[in-house]
Amino acid sequence: MSQPAIGVHDYIYAKAIVFKDQDKSFAIVTADMQSFPPYFKSQLVESLQEYGWSDNNMLLLPSHSHTSIEMMSLHMKNNLNIPQIGIFNNDVLMLTIENIKNIILEAQQNLQPVTIGTGRQKLNGWNRNRRKGNSIVDNDLTITRINRMDQSPLAILINWTAHPTFMGPEDMEFSGGWPGHLQRTIEELSESNTMVFYYNGAEGDQSPTPRLEVAKNWEQAKTYGVDLGYLSWDLVQNIQTKPVFNFDYYQFDIALPQRSWHPTFMMTGGKEYGINSDQADYIINLLFPDSTSSTFFTIGDLLIVGVPGEMTAELGIDIKDKVHEKIEIEFITIGGLANEWISYMLSEEEYEKGGYETSVSFYGSTLGPLVVHKIIESAELFNHY
Repeated sequence: MSQPAIGVHDYIYAKAIVFKDQDKSFAIVTADMQSFPPYFKSQLVESLQEYGWSDNNMLLLPSHSHTSIEMMSLHMKNNLNIPQIGIFNNDVLMLTIENIKNIILEAQQNLQPVTIGTGRQKLNGWNRNRRKGNSIVDNDLTITRINRMDQSPLAILINWTAHPTFMGPEDMEFSGGWPGHLQRTIEELSESNTMVFYYNGAEGDQSPTPRLEVAKNWEQAKTYGVDLGYLSWDLVQNIQTKPVFNFDYYQFDIALPQRSWHPTFMMTGGKEYGINSDQADYIINLLFPDSTSSTFFTIGDLLIVGVPGEMTAELGIDIKDKVHEKIEIEFITIGGLANEWISYMLSEEEYEKGGYETSVSFYGSTLGPLVVHKIIESAELFNHY
């Protein structure tokens, strides 16, 4: 209902890491935020153009923390003034753009040679599929270690697929959720001023499995994040790094299907947002774009595939498997919620089942298969790029 926060439980952060080789640069930004709305990235890019940055060489990866800045408060086209959807706040938008701009420029000014390596471990029992009758989970914990030349870790990138949803609507303090605890735990365990970056996967139907049987929301989030932090730190110790002299990136557009809502939307999202069918048609055409994009970024043994929304694990696993057939690289991750939030993305079968995820899927039953197809098709182009 767009109520203001009542305090800060733990600080939220945006972090940037910039890669540069002989002739190009690329920035990854992670943030303890729920999502970035459509058009946010274009405004950020505009503020950075004079410094050599463009839409193509920048990847924004929010953690999906639900106790953070309201996404629709940053949406430049949100003139609806509907509390259930979120109230636009230009001051918050400008502050967020300025902060992210500054960290990219700071990272750009502090370059140093590095070695890089990636490792992976299967984690059973740490996440679950929240959709009825579906047991598919993505249990890959993928970690990239970036060392200084003295072999101390400069940065650690962690990819794990689960919603940061231990907190509920009654928890009105700012927090990075369990991903915040995960990052801080590893940074505290490291003795070499290491910065930890977390990015989510195809988490559209993936929930974290609580570590405690009975506990308050804040305790559940902390315990989950801390435990995953210790486990991840153990994995980091066994990752071998090596020099990497170049990297590649490739961004491609995806024309989206006609915007629509699921037949059950009025009983779920419509009721929640307090809108009728005529209003819904206007709103989804106002707030959601005609096209989006996906980004490939590869460095060393790692390929990140950026997906602009909340994709279900089934589709994310399909992408990882089929892209692996096209591109000879050992570790492929999904960068969920990349650059902008456009919708949930499900298979046609799951879409027809209905449920919460379909009520916030605004491009019909073909969206998920379309995005998967376009990514796999583009992987072949990227491989010959």
